[in-house]
Amino acid sequence: MHLHAHNHAHTLLLSVLLQLEATMADLYNITAPKKATNLSVNSDLLKKTRALNINLSATLERALKEELAKRKADQWVEENRTAIRSYNEFIEQHGCFGDEFREF
Repeated sequence: MHLHAHNHAHTLLLSVLLQLEATMADLYNITAPKKATNLSVNSDLLKKTRALNINLSATLERALKEELAKRKADQWVEENRTAIRSYNEFIEQHGCFGDEFREF
């Protein structure tokens, strides 16, 4: 494998990983003030969650954060599909650095 091509592939991967990490870190402003809102919820579901003292606000925030993270990750993959494909093709053609040292 050519050293230059290998370094380029790892630089590309590192760039992609750093961009994903930055995107997830900036998911939303966790210090933003709370805002009251009106929601419609299945009445039986609401009654049963209240009976178990489930914190509706915290549960909704957690669910929204998970959904936002999932959608942002999907969006990121779509935006970086070309770079990911290029990296995968490079690895298929040239292998990964250190493959010759693996014992598994």
